Amino acid sequence: MSVQLDPLREAIRGTVTGPDDEGYDTARTVRNGMIDKRPAVIVQAANAGDVMSAVRFAAESSLTVAVRGGAHSVPGFGTADDAVVVDLSAMRGVRVDPVARTARVEGGATWGDMNAATYPFGLATTGGIISTTGVGGLTLGGGIGYLSRGLGLSLDNLVSADLVTADGSFQEVSEKDHPDLFWAIRGGGGNFGVVTSFEFRLSPVKDIYGGPMFFELDKAGDVLRFYRDFIVDAPEQLGCFPAYQIAPPLPFIPEDRHGEPFIAMVACWSGDLDAGERMLQPIRDVAPRVAEMVGPMPYPALNSAFDALVPPGLHHYWKANFVTELTDDAIAAHLEHGPKLPAVNSTMHIYPINGACHRVAPDATAFAYRDATFATVIAGMWPPDQVDDEAGTAWVRDYYDATAPHSEEGGYVNFMADDDQDRIRANYRGSYDRLREIKTRVDPGNLFRHNQNIAPLS
Repeated sequence: MSVQLDPLREAIRGTVTGPDDEGYDTARTVRNGMIDKRPAVIVQAANAGDVMSAVRFAAESSLTVAVRGGAHSVPGFGTADDAVVVDLSAMRGVRVDPVARTARVEGGATWGDMNAATYPFGLATTGGIISTTGVGGLTLGGGIGYLSRGLGLSLDNLVSADLVTADGSFQEVSEKDHPDLFWAIRGGGGNFGVVTSFEFRLSPVKDIYGGPMFFELDKAGDVLRFYRDFIVDAPEQLGCFPAYQIAPPLPFIPEDRHGEPFIAMVACWSGDLDAGERMLQPIRDVAPRVAEMVGPMPYPALNSAFDALVPPGLHHYWKANFVTELTDDAIAAHLEHGPKLPAVNSTMHIYPINGACHRVAPDATAFAYRDATFATVIAGMWPPDQVDDEAGTAWVRDYYDATAPHSEEGGYVNFMADDDQDRIRANYRGSYDRLREIKTRVDPGNLFRHNQNIAPLS
């Protein structure tokens, strides 16, 4: 689609890249190498004013808007054919107020940016598992991470946000200002506009005690059954999750075991460091450990420990479900399919979302599964020159088909694939109708549709 870009270039302080411009192929690229879209234009915004101009241009040109923060969206929602891509990657500033214990974070910042700014103050909020993930995408969908059990989801720590809506207007949203919109963006994803900055509440977290432990595959059942019972009433400062993982070539893993699949546990104790070894001992006692890298470390070190396994350009296909009870039948399905990982980058994680997450009412935010205990993700990731896309996708689908009957109907929107649009209502449960009403009011033309889309009523 050919679009006259001169008026847009005149309005934008950042960079405007169209199909005929040098750098277009680089500018349109997202992290999932399976995604190959050709947007009408990519606007790398320098500030909120650029975002407002880009959104108005899209509406006036009858184009849709794709929003890109960290570009980690597995379905590649940060780009789309014939769309205006609002690329926030140049907006990565973080300002910490150590007295108020808050941070103002621009919409393109990653969790690595956030951690680098907050760690010197001994402060943090719930982030994800990979530090290159965008703060915006993770938070708008929920925000599950190492600190969730003690601090709640990322969105539970959101104080306010600056939002550009479909008419190009700028809104400051919070519990006091535009509370309906504030409610909707906390779990409703990017359906309601472009968030140009977030204000988070911070908590005292600096150095933690934790890291990964690898166990033999034949102990996977013991590990999963232990985890199911242990996490119910474990201290809330303890975040941990089991994972199927092919051993990467790292020094702490015996060289002759590199490339073999294992069941792992990744732990993060954010309480008193002196108590860390004692708090993790029950995990160590489950079975003999093949390898581990556990000890005191800066929280940002753990939050970035697995970044190298998720470089740009991998092919991705993921599936997910919330789980209330990890039943014996569910564990049997994990034991059958988990060890068949197609590549060292692929994994399966079962994140705990109890503790502080459960103390928030299911209708207080748009994140509806406050009664679920776990969020499971089957993350198919592979280098395209090593694994056939059909084979990698088949592993994810077969695994999902086996575990879904033992799970809730809905899943975590941040883990959903592009073929999961028929699960939108299930993902939001009783929040769905209210979300549609708000969507209809602020984006009746569905300008922001490149997401797990909540369609307007008409």
